[in-house]
Amino acid sequence: MSHHFTSFFLSWLSNPRRVGAIAPSSDALAELITREITPSSGPVIELGPGTGVFTYKLLQKGIRQQDLTLIEYGSDFVRILQLRFPGARVLWMDAGRLGAMKLAEDGSVGSVVSGLPLLIMPPKKVVSILSGAFRYIRSNGAFYQFTYGPRCPVPRPILDRLGLKAVMLDRTMQNLPPAAVYRLTRRAPCKFSVHRIEPSNAAREHGDS
Repeated sequence: MSHHFTSFFLSWLSNPRRVGAIAPSSDALAELITREITPSSGPVIELGPGTGVFTYKLLQKGIRQQDLTLIEYGSDFVRILQLRFPGARVLWMDAGRLGAMKLAEDGSVGSVVSGLPLLIMPPKKVVSILSGAFRYIRSNGAFYQFTYGPRCPVPRPILDRLGLKAVMLDRTMQNLPPAAVYRLTRRAPCKFSVHRIEPSNAAREHGDS
């Protein structure tokens, strides 16, 4: 049995609702959730990295450890992450406090990768996490979230409230259980074209001489 599985399973036993999964994510899911990540995506914030399965993949994609901020609530995982990624910033905190902290300059982060179980979280908590994350994400950046559910784990009313759109990147069956990855980005602002009619033109359009 791998160290990844043992650490994850013991944490799941102690608090299954917070960990949200019985086993760590597969390499296939790690590859999918980091598929669009490039060296230019840094800095990157990872939420709920657990044992670091996604983190290793981020490094393979060219993200430097010093450009990684790992936010983890489980104290056992925090110790593992500090040992495995000594160059990264590892913070023991609740991701719901993202908006209350000053982790980086606003609009300076290229991507946020989330392993949090948003599907089982209260709506208020989801709003806090997303609004806090998008405080740091630059205009062309993205928030990547995986889910075991059949649809986006962020309900449409929350997306509307925060001005976000969600697109499913793909689904992998090579994970236990099967999972899908969604990309969340800001919606483009609406652009209205206003045609100004001069008084003389308006008169002609109404048939006046």
